[in-house]
Amino acid sequence: MAFRIDTDQQMQALGAQLAKASGGQGRIYLDGDLGTGKTTLVRGLIRALGHEGAVKSPTFTLIEPYQIGTKNIYHFDLYRLSDPEELEYMGLRDYFIPESLCLVEWPEKGGRMLPSPDLLLKLTHDSTSRDVTVSAMTETGEVMLKTLSI
Repeated sequence: MAFRIDTDQQMQALGAQLAKASGGQGRIYLDGDLGTGKTTLVRGLIRALGHEGAVKSPTFTLIEPYQIGTKNIYHFDLYRLSDPEELEYMGLRDYFIPESLCLVEWPEKGGRMLPSPDLLLKLTHDSTSRDVTVSAMTETGEVMLKTLSI
């Protein structure tokens, strides 16, 4: 499924649709260069799940946790990860449990340390807009994809 995004509001709306489709659980990976709107999309998703504060990029901390009611959401930004083995020291297995929602920017930096995503989003951009291609990678992802619309 592909989306053409022209504004930050549309990117956040796609994030809100992903929030609804995921129900606050699963693994969603965002693959794209700097400036493609990954964090903007995550911001829309986390806010749609009920978070009212700031949603910042975890570029320097590698992970930002959010607890919204009974839901645990983890936003990873692996851009500065030097070695995938570092994820083991961060307690990666504690985050990737069925009850949580893990959102991972720059998943390629995690290599084989990361479990497979339910949804993989590939983001690209040109001077005026962004393109987002969403692919289901698991049965759970297939269910999410069927409920996704914008």
